[in-house]
Amino acid sequence: MLSVPRASCIDLAESERLEWLETNGIGGYASGTVAGMRSRRYHGLLVAATKPPLGRAVLLSGFDEKITIAGTSYSLSTARYENAVSPEGYKLLKEFRLDPYPIWTFSLGGVEVERRLFMPHGENTVVMSWAVLNGNADTHLELIPMLAFRDHHHLRHETANFPYDYQVDIGTVRFAGSDGFPALNLACNAISIDELGVWYRDFAYTIEKERGFDFTEDVFAPCTFRFDLTKPAVVIASTEKHKFEDAALLEAAEVKRREQIISLAKPKDDIDKQIAAAADQVIVARGTGKTVIAGYHWFDDWGRDTMIALPGLTIDAGRPEVAREILLEYFNYISQGMLPNRFTSGSETPDYNTVDGTLWFFEAIRAYVEATGDLDFIKGDLFLKLVNVIRWHLEGTRYGIRVDDDGLLAAGVPGENLTWMDAKIGDRVITPRLGKAVEIQALWYNALCVMESFAEHFDEDRTRTRFSDLASRAKESFEEKFWNAELDCLYDVINGDTRDASVRPNQIFAVSLFYPIFKGERARAVVDKVEKDLLTPKGLRTLASYDAKYIGKYVGGPVERDSAYHQGTVWAWLIGPFIDAYLRVHADEVDAVRNARKMLSGLEEHLQDTMLGSLSEIFDGDAPHAAKGAAAQAWSIGEFNRVRKKLYP
Repeated sequence: MLSVPRASCIDLAESERLEWLETNGIGGYASGTVAGMRSRRYHGLLVAATKPPLGRAVLLSGFDEKITIAGTSYSLSTARYENAVSPEGYKLLKEFRLDPYPIWTFSLGGVEVERRLFMPHGENTVVMSWAVLNGNADTHLELIPMLAFRDHHHLRHETANFPYDYQVDIGTVRFAGSDGFPALNLACNAISIDELGVWYRDFAYTIEKERGFDFTEDVFAPCTFRFDLTKPAVVIASTEKHKFEDAALLEAAEVKRREQIISLAKPKDDIDKQIAAAADQVIVARGTGKTVIAGYHWFDDWGRDTMIALPGLTIDAGRPEVAREILLEYFNYISQGMLPNRFTSGSETPDYNTVDGTLWFFEAIRAYVEATGDLDFIKGDLFLKLVNVIRWHLEGTRYGIRVDDDGLLAAGVPGENLTWMDAKIGDRVITPRLGKAVEIQALWYNALCVMESFAEHFDEDRTRTRFSDLASRAKESFEEKFWNAELDCLYDVINGDTRDASVRPNQIFAVSLFYPIFKGERARAVVDKVEKDLLTPKGLRTLASYDAKYIGKYVGGPVERDSAYHQGTVWAWLIGPFIDAYLRVHADEVDAVRNARKMLSGLEEHLQDTMLGSLSEIFDGDAPHAAKGAAAQAWSIGEFNRVRKKLYP
């Protein structure tokens, strides 16, 4: 359980900043703030995945909620407009908790009312209930549903032809879908339903305003539901058809499922439990397999992010069978030796503009095989597919990806950036890394060593020798070309005679990967340099703060934020590889593990902040390192869990 006390609940700045998230395992979600107001366009009570795991649409934005006790009315809702907050239901909050789903307790003149919300797994459904905990028999609830019916990236504004026709059946109201959106069904135990048909105008979403986007929205209120709270009020909002009596069975099944997920992780403490639940939230179905939503609220599933996050989200969460499903699903999408970079709602064909996503695929497979001993998984056809991936890289594939004469992997064409530092503004690449990027060489060497190991297990001697020779050649060239003697670290990118000496975290992968391309005293120097210039309590900066290109705060509109994305901004996921490298070069020191645990403590504290029970994507480079970007990021969660399991075996 994670609890927010009354003092924080009634502090609007605090309770508006703290968010909650429910997901349904197929890409849909419900999300909002502790205060109850929406601060993002992505907040809503039912954001359905209309083309699982994508096509996410805000169907039910929220409810206007009012409790009447013996003739006195109290609003449970909180709403922000550009110049006012009204109503102010947050002032009545006694507590908010995740137990295991969002629960609000309100104190209304001595009567306590509890609101609960959860999403059942596998369908676009949210279940809500309101119950009097200690109180007056003369208590009633009024709910006014607020409809949006829009893509979750967009905003709704008042229109004369909003499709608000609805049908009322016993215990069910069905709001017709349109423009490709599914119908919304509300099953409830209301004692009456009355037509309303009005617009709620000009809600203001503070985070959208801060991010430089349109930030006001209108939503449509078609009717009013009234409940007698002598028994709990129940609403099931869904694209499926339910009866309100289904709520108890749905809840029991979902609570049991979540308990099983936590149990599989073999938690040693509350942090283990929280991170196991957070990991489950980003794992979703794709077709008959599984994939990973890169981050909530706005990211789709990305190949690179999925492979980096996979060990921590699945293997170290006690769910290796899910890792297997994800790997098998991505095998289906290999094209010209490349793994997809990103799936998008608007295209049937994924994007293939990544050089590192494919190389992380090899490491994810290695981690799965090491954890399970399941070599049969890749024996035969899948092994041959991996051999073919290497062949494509040797001979050349999209975007100039090819092995050069020196055995190192070059990649990129003007106007594109194929590494994880991929921010662009129009056609302008913010962090140009054309040529031979340092982490790509580390990943390439690691992939070759993985394949050498597999070939040895399968008695493929000629293939094993081929991979061994390729790996040796790459390592020799790397050691010769990438050492920056002036700074005692590695160059970030080499392109012909040009060497980029920017001090960035990418060099840490030369030491951190399972098969490190760099060892010895120079590896120790790399770790020391990264620790000194890039390590923060929330992860690694993407650029040393003394660099003229450094941007310490991730603020402003899209142009300003994209300009800062990899120019000093801290990324939480990088704490994983850094701790791996740190433990490797300090292996003989008695304080190494204790020091590494301290490095993780800032993110442990962050689990109680921003998106409650989860980890943010990025943080400001400058102290106090405020959380920014996506509020629940898959590779932040995965790498945190993976390395924490190592530190607390």
